[in-house]
Amino acid sequence: MRGQEPRSSSSCAACKFLKRRCTQNCVFAPYFRSEEPKKFAKVHKVFGASNVTKILNEVPEEQRQDAVNSLVYEAEARLSDPVYGCIGAIASLQGKMVQLQHDLAIARARLARYAANPSPVLVFDDHLNMVPFTNLPAVCDGLDENLNQNSLRFEHGGSIHGFSQVQFP
Repeated sequence: MRGQEPRSSSSCAACKFLKRRCTQNCVFAPYFRSEEPKKFAKVHKVFGASNVTKILNEVPEEQRQDAVNSLVYEAEARLSDPVYGCIGAIASLQGKMVQLQHDLAIARARLARYAANPSPVLVFDDHLNMVPFTNLPAVCDGLDENLNQNSLRFEHGGSIHGFSQVQFP
């Protein structure tokens, strides 16, 4: 267990930050080593030393490292996003997960549709949906007008200009 490790004679990061003498039974010492001063500074800025002490004293010793890791993560998240903290990160990841599940459902539906009715050639329409070759004339209706409007121009150096003019649906 980390709390039982022998420590060096130097003060822990918490005691250094608080400018106090580090004792043998310092509650911070096993979790805020002297090599990691920013770790305690972030936690102290968000929670305060007395609140961290109370939390660590209430948590069973075998779970204290996990509690400290959680406090550090929450403090870093709160400092980077003062309004939402780690909840903002969780909400963002959940939103991405919902979008990916939606994309996966669409891909599975398309795969099932094309597995049931295979066509020799597939193309993409304006909305990046795959359509069978038999519907190609409907998809390409007005294609030559689009190409003329969005054609790329070459200048003296041979570089391509006008690419940003290509409009997407």
